Amino acid sequence: MAKRPGAAAVTGGALLVLLCPGGAAAQDGDEIPRDMSGGYASWNIAPAELDDQGISLDVAEPAVQASADRAWFPTTSGSTDPETGAADFELGGSALLTSPTGTQPLPLSGLRLRLDGDAGALYARTVVDGRARQLALADVKSGAAPVVQTSGDTWTGLRASLTQDGAALLSEWSGAEFTAGDAYGVLDLTVGTGGDTTEAAPQETPLPTPGTPEEKPAATPQPATTAPSATVTLSPGAEQQVTGAGFEPGEVVLVAIDDDTRYQAVADEAGRISRTFPVYGTAAEGAHSVELSTVTGERRAVVGFGVRARA
Repeated sequence: MAKRPGAAAVTGGALLVLLCPGGAAAQDGDEIPRDMSGGYASWNIAPAELDDQGISLDVAEPAVQASADRAWFPTTSGSTDPETGAADFELGGSALLTSPTGTQPLPLSGLRLRLDGDAGALYARTVVDGRARQLALADVKSGAAPVVQTSGDTWTGLRASLTQDGAALLSEWSGAEFTAGDAYGVLDLTVGTGGDTTEAAPQETPLPTPGTPEEKPAATPQPATTAPSATVTLSPGAEQQVTGAGFEPGEVVLVAIDDDTRYQAVADEAGRISRTFPVYGTAAEGAHSVELSTVTGERRAVVGFGVRARA
């Protein structure tokens, strides 16, 4: 995911990022269903290798295109039950699949993600040849339980695979051959449950209307001139913990390792986040970085850490 410049200062204080060896346990969640207060789902289609079929991903607002293979969809409503692992979320915006053989983009709107323990499904509405359809597009499997905290819940690595209906839809639309069980990307989901979030989806700058004066674009916020730092050196294979402060309560925060966005977290009622992650055994010796940023890129902070040579 490409880095987006932005200011690291927020009203009432600057962002603070600290690093320390991993091992912090997630806080216990409530044992009753909790309504969400905002959040985002990330859909990465790169593992599905759809580009081998010439299929690419685009989105319609309020979803946000992060890269050629990844998009962010805001959660507009839903709830989660930490005790049973059940969750049901509606996602805003639409995914638009394009194909060199498809006469028109394939719209996937009304996206809904339902989870029950380590399994679930992704539902969508679409229109093909003027006919509207609603279907279970993909089955979803999780290899790990969600991280449950008082401020929010996070699911990572939800692997999607086409259902029979989903495979038939893509085959009919694109002319390529798809079968049930084909990979359909990976979903990561973070929702706030501890309070309202004021985070809005990033807005694209509209193109000027022909014949009208072009408006001067707003100045792009620049990165903070001073960034927090911490001197931490770990061995390959160890765990690292990043802690940040200065975010809005309930705000979804992205965690990027060496410019690669890998995780999400939700700021608690005090605007703090904490995320533990592994330092890969293949990590190169030397300097590395962790960046915390909001989905819009308006708030961000970076801290470095070192990795020792492999023994």
